[in-house]
Amino acid sequence: MCPDCVTELPWIDPWTALSAWKDAPWLAFLDSGGAPDGERSRWSFLCVNPQETLVVRGDHIRRNGQSVAGDAWEHLRDMQRRLPDKGKTGLPFAGGLVGLASYGAGMTLETVQSRHHTKTPDLIAASYDAVLAFDRYEKRCFRVGNFSMPSTMKPVRASAPNRAFQPDMSREEWIAAVREIIRLIGEGDIFQANLTLRWHAEVPPPFDELATYAALRQGSPAPFGAYLRCAGEVPFSLMSASVERFLSLSPDGVVETRPIKGTAQAGNTTEEDARFAEALGRDAKENAENLMITDLMRNDIGRVCEVGSVSVPQLCAVERFAHVHHLVSCVRGKLRDGLDAIDLLRATLPPGSVTGAPKKRAMEIIDHIERSARGAYCGSVFRIGRDGAMDSSVVIRSVERCGNRLTIGTGGGITWPSDPEREYDEMRLKVAALLGVFGA
Repeated sequence: MCPDCVTELPWIDPWTALSAWKDAPWLAFLDSGGAPDGERSRWSFLCVNPQETLVVRGDHIRRNGQSVAGDAWEHLRDMQRRLPDKGKTGLPFAGGLVGLASYGAGMTLETVQSRHHTKTPDLIAASYDAVLAFDRYEKRCFRVGNFSMPSTMKPVRASAPNRAFQPDMSREEWIAAVREIIRLIGEGDIFQANLTLRWHAEVPPPFDELATYAALRQGSPAPFGAYLRCAGEVPFSLMSASVERFLSLSPDGVVETRPIKGTAQAGNTTEEDARFAEALGRDAKENAENLMITDLMRNDIGRVCEVGSVSVPQLCAVERFAHVHHLVSCVRGKLRDGLDAIDLLRATLPPGSVTGAPKKRAMEIIDHIERSARGAYCGSVFRIGRDGAMDSSVVIRSVERCGNRLTIGTGGGITWPSDPEREYDEMRLKVAALLGVFGA
């Protein structure tokens, strides 16, 4: 490691360190703790004191708090260029861009006009030179950049207020919406659509976001947790416990995406758990759902990857998460020379696992059927390092705070064999842990 770039500190629990920046206007905590498998549960990163910030709502772009003209994605690329190169650090992430591309940003990229209004930013990002990197396996903590550590820190206490969330569709309306999608599939309009709904509640006074995020992560451990806070005219925060990687990009240009489609409940005993997992693996409808999205993602990354480089090394494997089993596939490719992580994002947003196939037509249909804007939900949290490497997640299992409103999104993929009542039960299974955080 470069001693001028990285300083090893005595071990600090990430939650303890996080508390020290509780009131910071901008903050990014990429939290992998609680993942069920190896490397994805090893590293967490706390990014503070951004050098530059970007907030985009429609055509309104604010960079470092000032209105600017131009293309939002080119501003993002310019922010990355301005970060100092500190050489090899030995860390998977030692500073760079951290941000959120909302589902609305993906709609714009796919030239789909939404009928819904939202105050959620289309794109937020910050460039961070100051990072705390936590190696949970070896209990080691590294400081990147020159910044002072607070003298007093205390762990974040997991606690969320009781709130009554209201869905924007009733059970009967959801079932009717599923039937409408099945009808359109039968007419040959689409093959699949991801139908979602939002649950809304008012932000209680006072509201401790960090304590709420801690409660969310405690109840829903996942490999791609994230807490983002964005200052601006409308306060915005995202608390995410995502189980799904969207895209990763290695420094040498290897692209990987891991679409999730297909869900079954976890068992109460080892035997029951194994039985549920085996049934999911044999479920023709769930496998067909995953296969279509895997093919969609293969097409999406093929837009920017070398011809012949795209492969599917894993198809419809059953993976166990905290409360459910999922079918997970893997698609890989090699990014074409001259392209970067931002080109990859622009070619693939929004994530195919939360849209449908064909992608653009499915997006048009679900925007017509759904009752509200998706906001951050079904977008992507991303980090892009100084070396050009990227990792990102699909924003699911999340709580969004925009202004004075809290929003939780949930949904599922609808195909021709879908049973509307079963789809409703599966959707409720996914949202139960999130609503449970708030005693709902």
